[in-house]
Formats: sequence, C-alpha cells, structure tokens
Amino acid sequence: MANENVGKIKITLEKSVISYDKRVRETVKSLGLGKLHSSAIQATTPDILGKVRRVQHLVAVEEVK
Repeated sequence: MANENVGKIKITLEKSVISYDKRVRETVKSLGLGKLHSSAIQATTPDILGKVRRVQHLVAVEEVK
C-alpha cells in the first residue's frame, strides 16, 4: 500500500567514490547511483534519508514534485 504523501528527491552523484571504503561505495550503489553525475529519484523515506546523510559529501539532493 503506497503512501501518497511521501515526497520524492533527486539524488545526483557529484564526487567520485574511488578513495572511499567499501561501506560508502555500497551505500552509493544502494541509492541507485553508479557513474559520476548519475541521478536517481527516490521516495523520502527514513532509510533513504539516512543513506543520503551518510554520503552527503558526495551527492547533491533536490526535491522533485
């Protein structure tokens, strides 16, 4: 059952994950991001927001309507 009140965010990978450890690389991959400057649209759920906060130094986030 989908909640219609859940917003969406666009996450874009702005910096490379080359020099970061495996946990950071896996978090970026779990957000749906691969190559540099790739983007993914995700629902604003607590687990997604936690992942974004963990890699906030690598990504750019904008709200999507």
